Amino acid sequence: MIANNWDEAKEQVNDWKLSGQKIVFTNGCFDILHRGHVEYLTEAKACGDKLVTALNSDCSVRILKGDSRPIQSQEDRAVILDALESVDLVVIFDQETPAKIIKSLLPDVLTKGGDYSAETIVGADTVTENGGEIKVIPFRPGQSTSSIVEKIIKL
Repeated sequence: MIANNWDEAKEQVNDWKLSGQKIVFTNGCFDILHRGHVEYLTEAKACGDKLVTALNSDCSVRILKGDSRPIQSQEDRAVILDALESVDLVVIFDQETPAKIIKSLLPDVLTKGGDYSAETIVGADTVTENGGEIKVIPFRPGQSTSSIVEKIIKL
């Protein structure tokens, strides 16, 4: 499911919580989906019952990655993520960090890849203060959108 807005995402998350489901949250640009993303999202989903994936908007990707990114539009990236079995909800956010949407959704588990530590994950304090947990999923060396883009440029 792709949420049309944050209110719709919050309503869905609250429905899942009311039915006793454990909500996992992650976020990212997911510009060129690759094996590292798929394996990461599968492991994130295994931390609970429902996986909410907050997707950086085109504007926030440009802020984080530069004017040449994203390669794919936020709409295309959302549809691709939504097609994955591991992803239950995609919600787009326009800010540089997901801090506000994490405060809004209050997931039970916050996950990020192994290139982060629990101390550097945005929103970790919000989640832990509300009884949730932080999971760092091991990073897969050589699996990055930037390395794929570099390889394509060299062709």
